[in-house]
Amino acid sequence: MNRLLKHREIFLFLAILLVLVLVTARFPRFAQPGNLLTIFNDSSILIMLALGQMAVILTRSIDLSMAANLALTGMVVAMVNAAFPGVPVPLLIVMCIVVGGALGAFNGILVWKLEIPPIVVTLGTLTIFRGMVFVISGGAWVNAAQMSPDFISLQRTMFLGLPLLSWFAIVTALVFFLLMTRTPLGRALYAIGVNPTASVYTGINVGRTKFYAFVIAGAVAGLCGYLWISRYVIASVEVAGGYELTIIAACVIGGVSIAGGIGSVAGVLLGALFLGIINNALPVIGVSPFWQMAISGTAILLAVVLNARGERRHGRIILKKAEAV
Repeated sequence: MNRLLKHREIFLFLAILLVLVLVTARFPRFAQPGNLLTIFNDSSILIMLALGQMAVILTRSIDLSMAANLALTGMVVAMVNAAFPGVPVPLLIVMCIVVGGALGAFNGILVWKLEIPPIVVTLGTLTIFRGMVFVISGGAWVNAAQMSPDFISLQRTMFLGLPLLSWFAIVTALVFFLLMTRTPLGRALYAIGVNPTASVYTGINVGRTKFYAFVIAGAVAGLCGYLWISRYVIASVEVAGGYELTIIAACVIGGVSIAGGIGSVAGVLLGALFLGIINNALPVIGVSPFWQMAISGTAILLAVVLNARGERRHGRIILKKAEAV
């Protein structure tokens, strides 16, 4: 058991297999390859957002504004597409990444230069970004009839048997794996989470590194802004409402420590897939939406407990109590 707690990916993989076995025992078609690929595709946006959130959480910070960033960049790109349908979709995607990264940079500047706690900053910008969605749209929606066919169909295009949306998630996971394991920035993100004070003495600029983490999270949220809007073909203030909690849940279930410094790309990937499978399995077996929320919440609490046990370190005993005479 202790080995499993140290290797959360193994524990989570076994939990996913257990869920699949239990649901398949009652509904054999659930585990068919086509359905599993659909679940992966449905989880792709969550996977990407959770990876962006992981970069922030590793530094002992948190970004509560990612879903609002997604809604704002999604509205911007939808309005541009509706007004100028001839603009190439790849250019719109780049615009989303730039706008999302700028919104993330705004969070990062406030955390870095003004030293405001990240939870306070992003709670404020969450509201600001949602308000900006309403302001620029005038409260109106942008629907499928106003979007160009290319804008809607790109991420549904099949490549090697998978929609491009799934490939977006796969490529993002590979990029994050290389970032976290092969670059100085990735090592700095982990180092800050483990010990920010010691990181300063190794030459790491803690504030600047946190800034980069927020920019990364914002850029990923911006990319997902296009993917979300083109998938569900509607842009509004309500887009991804409350989704920030699901993003954090995927990280926590995947073994990312809220205390920072611990987490892996594979764990986040499995955490997002676990939530995706649960959300698809519970309706199949007839569980009501209220119980679905309760079960998801229980999974999060269990993950927090396992994280705490897995991160626990036994301190060295220096002094012993004097024995009673």
